[in-house]
Parts: sequence; structure tokens; C-alpha cells
Amino acid sequence: MSAPDPIPAEKSGSAKTPPRSRIQRRNRQIILDAALEVFSTHGFRGATLDQIAAQAGLSKPNLLYYFDSKDAIHRELLTRLLDTWLDPLRMLDAGGTPQAEIMAYMRRKLQMSRDFPRESRLFANEILQGAPRVEQFIRNDLRVLVDDKARVLRAWADAGRIAQTDPYHLIFSIWALTQHYADFAAQIGMIRGDGHDPLDGAEAFLEHLYTRLLAP
Repeated sequence: MSAPDPIPAEKSGSAKTPPRSRIQRRNRQIILDAALEVFSTHGFRGATLDQIAAQAGLSKPNLLYYFDSKDAIHRELLTRLLDTWLDPLRMLDAGGTPQAEIMAYMRRKLQMSRDFPRESRLFANEILQGAPRVEQFIRNDLRVLVDDKARVLRAWADAGRIAQTDPYHLIFSIWALTQHYADFAAQIGMIRGDGHDPLDGAEAFLEHLYTRLLAP
């Protein structure tokens, strides 16, 4: 990859931030991509601005032109992540066929682990620290959504359309059994071989597991 264009040495003194140029947008994205790699590997506490700058191929002063702290970069990454983190569960349709909807949700979560493993580890590291930066998101947006979908799952069970099971633990189990493939990919690689696709066979296994679990 070619080296990024130099970042301006000074910030604008204008009270109103001017629109970012194409180069500025690109450089911000380079920094965020580098930070995602560093944070997902070392966690927030273990990551440093020097590591992020080195990963981005920039000097630390150049990085600080765009983000004034490690926390600002981390916050930007989490904000972007949370915009899409709820989507797979939002798509679970109360009007659909129960088992098909649950299986589709499981597959969407599994695909997120394949497509966004670093983002999954970023979120996991934040939760392991007590969720200081996403507490309100979890207590409000996520909790409201989970409560809503738990009511859907309970209604399906009460109607005899799926087996009686705790709807919250059903959702938690899907999180655990899908996000594991992103958060613990290194462990899976060590056990099954580094060249092995961590998700190979996972979808078929989980479909079998949940089909038997949910059969009315």
C-alpha cells in the first residue's frame, strides 16, 4: 500500500469546522483502520498512540492532528460499530416462521464474525473492561431491543410454535456461539490448524443444535 499523503501540520482556527477534503477523509480512515487493528489486538488499555501511528504509517503529531487522544479514536470506532451492531437482531421478524427467523438471526451473527472479527474483539474488550464507553448503549438501545425480541420469542413458545425456553438465554447463547469464532479465532486456529477456516462447519452444527433445541 502506498504511503498516505502528508497531513497538514496545523488545525484550522475557524470556529466552524470546514468540510474535510478527500485526502483528509482518507487519512482519517487510515488512522481508524490502524486503530481497529491495535485495539482489537491489545485492548484499550494496552494500546498506545505510538502503536496506532506506527500501524498507520504516520508520525504521532500527524495522528494527533485528527484525533486529540486515544480515547477519541476509540470512541469513534465504537460509535461506528454500534450503528450496525443491532441490525441482525432488529431483522428478527415477529410475523415470520419462528425457527426460520431464529436460524436466519444465527446466520447473520455468524456472518458478522466472519466479516467483522476485529470489530467483534473491539466490542468484547470494551465489555471485559466493564463497558465504560458503551454502558448507556447497552442499558438503553440494546436492552430495549432485546426485551422486545424476547417478548416475540416468548409468544412463539407460548403458542407452541417453538419449545419453551428462556428467551434471554436463547439470545445470549446465539451471541456466545457465534461471536466466539471472532473473539477466540486464535485459539481455534491453534487447535484446528492455522490454515483451517475457523467457521468451517459452524453454520451446519448450529442449525442442527438449534433445530433440536427449538422443536416444539
